Amino acid sequence: MIHTLRDTTTTDRVLRLVLTHQRRARTETHPGDPCARCLAAHVPRVGAFVELNRPVEFVLPAFPVKSPNPAKVLGRLPDMAEELAVRFLDELCTRIAEVYPPGAKVIICADGRVFGDLIGVPDPDVTAYQQRMRELLDAAPSGRLSLFTLDNAKRMPTHGMLRDWLDEDFGESAEDLRREVCDDPATTSLYRGLCRFLFEDRATPDYAGTRAALQRESRRRAYGVLSRSRAWGRVVQQRFPAAIRLSIHPQPCGDPKLGLLLGTGHDAWLTPWHAVAVETSDGYRLMKRAEAEALGARLVRRDGRPSHFTLEGA
Repeated sequence: MIHTLRDTTTTDRVLRLVLTHQRRARTETHPGDPCARCLAAHVPRVGAFVELNRPVEFVLPAFPVKSPNPAKVLGRLPDMAEELAVRFLDELCTRIAEVYPPGAKVIICADGRVFGDLIGVPDPDVTAYQQRMRELLDAAPSGRLSLFTLDNAKRMPTHGMLRDWLDEDFGESAEDLRREVCDDPATTSLYRGLCRFLFEDRATPDYAGTRAALQRESRRRAYGVLSRSRAWGRVVQQRFPAAIRLSIHPQPCGDPKLGLLLGTGHDAWLTPWHAVAVETSDGYRLMKRAEAEALGARLVRRDGRPSHFTLEGA
């Protein structure tokens, strides 16, 4: 069956499946679920794929690298936390195929190489994380998940030169960015969130500086992470111009980017790379490693590596 733009029902069905897991700002109210503005913002791009009877293409900048803070995660490699998110994305693609047979595909644009130097994660750890993520995506049953990284975007002799290329060809001025952080509430909120995450990730027992110094450093690095993330977004847009852009961050109602939760539980605001998976009687939950250990959760290993926790009686 060939679908056309006139078949708005098909387009709406696809979008409603995705918007069911929309990551919205906590302070934002939506008239309807999903609201008409959220649907309208993405109908043209989804409808264009439907008109051509092609898989709807989504890009998701995410899955950078594990947090360097051992109080949050089990180690440097993807574990059950990432597996659960991959499983969720794979099942979402399967559900879309049930209402639109050509289905959908999700290209995870892993951005760890983009700002690994700014978050204190060495390139070999980024490489190891990306290799394991590629294995998880390749093993997904639907066959509709793939990985795109900065290494795929440009061939350069070193990773540092790759980041220099990203800054020079796709970056923006520091003055413009600082002005936007001051003037735009959404950018201000994102910047503050980055400051908080960067502070937490570096506030480990081996940090020798003062709290005030770490806060200043985190604010400085947050500007760098925000700038690089935007530059990476421009690379992704150039490489996948027709795709619908997903984001792990909340997006305003009607924004061209669509905020997406990576799960269905109440803990879905946590991201796998800042958390561990904890198996309970009600299924898996995400939480920080220190929280799981404080609750008395038991560590589970698979193939000789830490995988997740189990929590008796929870």
